Formats: sequence, C-alpha cells, structure tokens
Amino acid sequence: MPKFAANLSMMFNELPFLERFEAAAKEGFQAVEFLFPYEYPAALLAEKLHHNGLQQVLFNTAPGNVDAGEWGLAAVPGREQAARADIDRALAYAIALGCPSVHVMAGVVPPGEDWQRYRDTFIGNIRYAADSFAKQGIKVLIEALSPQVKPNYLFSSQHQAAELVDAIDRPNVFIQFDFFHAQLVDGNISGLMRSLAGRYAHIQIASVPDRHEPDDGELNYPWLFEQLDRIGYDGWIGCEYKPRDDTRAGLGWIRPYL
Repeated sequence: MPKFAANLSMMFNELPFLERFEAAAKEGFQAVEFLFPYEYPAALLAEKLHHNGLQQVLFNTAPGNVDAGEWGLAAVPGREQAARADIDRALAYAIALGCPSVHVMAGVVPPGEDWQRYRDTFIGNIRYAADSFAKQGIKVLIEALSPQVKPNYLFSSQHQAAELVDAIDRPNVFIQFDFFHAQLVDGNISGLMRSLAGRYAHIQIASVPDRHEPDDGELNYPWLFEQLDRIGYDGWIGCEYKPRDDTRAGLGWIRPYL
C-alpha cells in the first residue's frame, strides 16, 4: 500500500502555510513535505508536526537568489562556501524536524558555461552533504528537473541522476524520482521504476502534462502504485501537484489510500 505525503508548498494553499499542517492531518495524511522551511524557526515547525501527528519526510536546501535565476547552489563553481552553509543549515532543520531525507538542490548552468565544472562542483558538495548527513542517519536526495520547468538545470534525466549517484559514491545518496519530470524527459515510467529500483528513496507525483491531481493525463497512477508494491518500494510518495481548485475537493483520488 503506498504511503502519501502532502506537499504543503503546493497543496492546501487556500490557507496560510502554518495552517496547512492541521488541514493535511484532518484529511488523513500522516506525513508532509514542502520546499523550504527556512522562513520559520525549526522549533515552531516541529511543534506543528507534533501537534498534528505528522511526520516530516522531505524538504530542500535553500534555493539561493531566485530572482537572479538561481535554483540551488551545490553545483555552482565558486559558491562552495555558501552551498555548504546551506547544507549545514538543512541538516540542523532535518535533525530538529526528525526528517529522514533532504533534497540538495544543484542549480542551473548558464548558457556558455562549462557543464563539467558544474558537475564536478556538485559531486564534491554532495559528498560533503552525504558525509555530514550520514552521522545522523539522514539520506541525501538529488532530483532531475525537466527543462520545461527549470531550463538549464544541471541534470534533467533519471539516467543522468543515476550516473551522478554512481559518481558521488556514497551509500546514503539516492534519487528523488519525480514521475512528472521523468515523464516529460524520459517516459517509460514503469521501466524506470524497475531498472532504478533500490536507487530512489522518495517519489513525487502529479498529472502529466498539467501537474494537477494524479487522476488525469498521460499516467495511469493506480496501475503504477500497484507496480511499486510489486517492486517492494516502501518509501513515501509526495503529492507535489497544483490542485485544480480547492485542495479538499480534489482529494477523491487518494481516499482509498488514506
């Protein structure tokens, strides 16, 4: 049976962020994820989780200067000190929130820049993160982002993600397997599920191509959930989608699983 986490950055956005924890719990979710916690004290977020009986299962390192086009710093040459400070801060939050996994954001490679330099910088910073997080039993995740959503991100394919995990060569580094991005770039989700089994530690879902509730579009999610059970995947599935309207009104697809 799949385990689902509400993504509070995208779901329940009819409500202020701190009220979304209670809303998710009332709908039957036992876990949550979101993009970034850093606007709030870790102790406040931990209290929200505890009060509502929720587990935090994922968040990201800081994105950098989004207005300047940044989307993570871990791959950016010359920004290693800032990237590692972001990693250290994420680790502190993960410990405070009891979160088992953190996505370390790579960043974009501006046109004309040396992609290999960015790749090498990313590998070095992820090894730093992995070695730090391993002491706390926390996984480091890396995620391929489709060009349609994040042009020029360091990597866009699940095959690239797998190659990077091999190059990083740390036992607590895994793929964050987002079916939405993967379908846009690679396709053959069921084949990727099988070929990469054991190498991904978190999944995210949304309809393709609209990124709404996973009850429409190109992917047959009930069938894919059955295949994940057969493969033996026991991690969390993050609901990282944009509700078509009111979040609660669109939760019919998940009722049988909660």
